[in-house]
Amino acid sequence: MKLEHYIAKKVGFGKGNTFTKVIMRIAVISIAVSLAVMIVTTALITGFKQQITEKIFGFWGHIHITDSNVSLTREPKPMDISLEFYQQLKDVEAVEYQKPLRIGGWELPFFNQHKTEGGVSHAHSFALAPGIISTKKEFEGIVVKGVGPDFDWDRMKPYIKEGEPLNLNSNDSLPSDQIMISKKTASRLKLEVGSKLIMHFIDDGNELKRRFQVKGIYNTGLGEYDKKFAIADIRQVKEVYGWSKDQVGGLEIFVDDLDDMNILSEYIYYTILPANLYAETIREKFPNIFEWLSLQDINEVVILCLMIIVSIINMITALLILILERTKMIGVLKALGSNNWSIRKIFLYHAFYIISRGLIYGTLLGVGVCLLQKYTEFIKLDEANYYLSVAPIELNVLTVVLLNLGTLIVTLIFLILPTFLITRIDPVKVLRFE
Repeated sequence: MKLEHYIAKKVGFGKGNTFTKVIMRIAVISIAVSLAVMIVTTALITGFKQQITEKIFGFWGHIHITDSNVSLTREPKPMDISLEFYQQLKDVEAVEYQKPLRIGGWELPFFNQHKTEGGVSHAHSFALAPGIISTKKEFEGIVVKGVGPDFDWDRMKPYIKEGEPLNLNSNDSLPSDQIMISKKTASRLKLEVGSKLIMHFIDDGNELKRRFQVKGIYNTGLGEYDKKFAIADIRQVKEVYGWSKDQVGGLEIFVDDLDDMNILSEYIYYTILPANLYAETIREKFPNIFEWLSLQDINEVVILCLMIIVSIINMITALLILILERTKMIGVLKALGSNNWSIRKIFLYHAFYIISRGLIYGTLLGVGVCLLQKYTEFIKLDEANYYLSVAPIELNVLTVVLLNLGTLIVTLIFLILPTFLITRIDPVKVLRFE
């Protein structure tokens, strides 16, 4: 065992001044609390972003395909799809693309060949029709989202709070009269599963009425969107607008890997779609909520930086006190021939022991709080403001390990500076006054 390592262990774990022990405990607690806060913060923000994103994509898909002129008119504009075209979209697999080479944030005029992790996992048609729900006592404006038998109910099931998914059978001669409304709509209109309602649609200035029965009630937590939409048979919407069998309002595409969403959207638009159709990602269609989610990354960085700074300040203070308290030992070691760097390493080893102990306690505390929240959900949120009823937790082992290593390395690097005080200690003066 090296001499520096041996002395550091004796200094750190041997019997010493009570004041020094108190300083060490404060430093350990500081590191532990800072790391625990970082672990909890990262788990909360990651879980928050993941759950909100899953809700949006679960309801809307990853990529939307619509007629390119749909935004130029308020009237719904159908797009014609054939079975061959529809199958071609669903058969999209991993695609190759070129990505510009970047060095230090600079984009160079060179390109690297890349390949997406996956392709299209699912596709289904939809159509939107604005209307008014009326009951015996209440009425409410809403948009009916028509879906067909190809709709992926597995993505929607986690948000169905009452009732069942719609039973849509393309072999039925008549469109289904079942409808799924949001919990907010059901609460406002005093509706429940099995209730009947009338939908009023307008087409070319003419009022069209359709009777529906509530089959299910959903709640995604995205209040602004839940109160606007209901889900029904797409054939109901087609009948309202007089569309043919092969006409739909658009297509929703789901991809295997979210990181490939933009690449696959461009590939579908430029390679598969005809000139009259347009493809856009949900991030492009609803930018506000995704910009709000991206702001959480800034909050995460700020909190992590503040916690690291707190750890560094406390460790520097503790190390300076330890150096001053061990001035006599430093003088003796210098008198015996030890150089400055050798003595500095003793205190860096000592700091390493303190930080390591704090990291162990901090990891146990942080992970413990995360697991407690995950399984007991004791931290509640206002769903109207945060889109979630409880604080979400997404623990990642690699993230916890990186936070430990990052805290250890950064703190030790900053502790090199206060050890320069050792070089200013004169062994002659120290031993003379001792």
